[in-house]
Amino acid sequence: MAMKNLLKDDDIKKALDQFKAVDSFDHKKFFDVVGLKALSAENVKMVFKALDVDASGFIEEEELKFVLKGFSADGRDLTDEETKAFLAAADKDGDGKIGIDEFEALVHE
Repeated sequence: MAMKNLLKDDDIKKALDQFKAVDSFDHKKFFDVVGLKALSAENVKMVFKALDVDASGFIEEEELKFVLKGFSADGRDLTDEETKAFLAAADKDGDGKIGIDEFEALVHE
């Protein structure tokens, strides 16, 4: 899996543990703790491709709900509120989904 090749197992576990509680997810803190912010734009785009489960070129709301499981099977589902807040933060063109450049920009903001 791409995540294991790009991110440290300990960082993934630490990030998932930090946001285990319902309604605790904060994408900025998560990206920092999991190690995404430290990755190059190219590697962040590889993470995006791993999270784009249907390979549509976008992370849609339904995929976003399960984003933590993309890092580890132990990850929880995001609540509807967390999912909508994450989508709103990333979806700069208002099309209701996150493109690869939007994701990379969000990670490195």
